[in-house]
Parts: sequence; C-alpha cells; structure tokens
Amino acid sequence: MIKALLNDEAGFIVSAELVLVATLLVIGLIVGLSSIQHAVVAELNDVGDAIGEVNQSYMYTGFSAAKQVGNQPKAYTRGSQYNDQQDDCDNDQCDLACDVPMAEGKKKFN
Repeated sequence: MIKALLNDEAGFIVSAELVLVATLLVIGLIVGLSSIQHAVVAELNDVGDAIGEVNQSYMYTGFSAAKQVGNQPKAYTRGSQYNDQQDDCDNDQCDLACDVPMAEGKKKFN
C-alpha cells in the first residue's frame, strides 16, 4: 500500500497546475497593484496642484465711527491686506537637483 502511494502520481498534475495558476495570479496582482499605485499618485498630485492654486490673499477695510456730538472718533479699526505670492513648488515646479558624478580619488592604503 505504501509502495502504491509513493508511485501514485494522480495529484501531480493538479499541483503543477496550481503552482502555474498561482504564479500567474501573483504576477497579475503585482501589475495591477502597480497600476493602482500610479493612478493614486497621479490623483494625489492633482489634489496637491488644486491646493496650491487656492488664492489665500485677503483684504478687509477699516471701520471708523464718530460721536454725534463734537465729531470725535468713537471707534476705529485699521484695514489689512495680504497678497499670496506663488511658492517655489506650486504646480510641480520643483526641480530635483542632482550633482554631477565625481570621479573617486586614489584610495589610500595604510
């Protein structure tokens, strides 16, 4: 009975097929996850560009009130203004600066 079990190869084809199918599934999964990663990065880049385009400038006028008698100031508030300037990295304008390759000097042995 043990000799018959060792010589039995009926399940070998099923195991080889499962390994092949599992390998193809893993390769497809890797390609699919890579595509999802690129899509997510592109969408997050769009979100970052949209946030960078928000104009944060503001202005409000002052307020003043005078007393009815004597025309003296009763209350006074100054206005304010802020102009938003474009930042360095707005809309993917940051450049990665890479230094030129440098040749290695001679090695010193002690």
